[in-house]
Amino acid sequence: QVQLVESGGGLVQARGSLRLSCTTSGRTFSSYAMGWFRQAPGKEREFVAAISWTGGSTYYADSVKGRFTISRDGAKNTVYLQMNSLKPEDTAVYYCAADSRYELVLNSRCHYWGQGTQVTVSS
Repeated sequence: QVQLVESGGGLVQARGSLRLSCTTSGRTFSSYAMGWFRQAPGKEREFVAAISWTGGSTYYADSVKGRFTISRDGAKNTVYLQMNSLKPEDTAVYYCAADSRYELVLNSRCHYWGQGTQVTVSS
């Protein structure tokens, strides 16, 4: 079993920055690929970014490429999402997720999910 707890959300002005954190507990953090997803009001949940269990591979949605960076710290069992140059359309609940298979993270089919953290970007 893996438990995921997100933090770091909040209200920020457009062109500002936020860093989301997702701390895991349970089974070995290094065994899991991790991802960030988001869901805006009235919209489907969408993929944002993923990182392999080694951290050697990352992948981003086109909408955030060049603005967001995913990273992981094995010593802290934590994955981060650094969000720069935020836009009002980035407003959503952001979810952290994990799976032992990287391809499942890339396809939004993760086994474990956090509860989400709200990010609101004002114009």
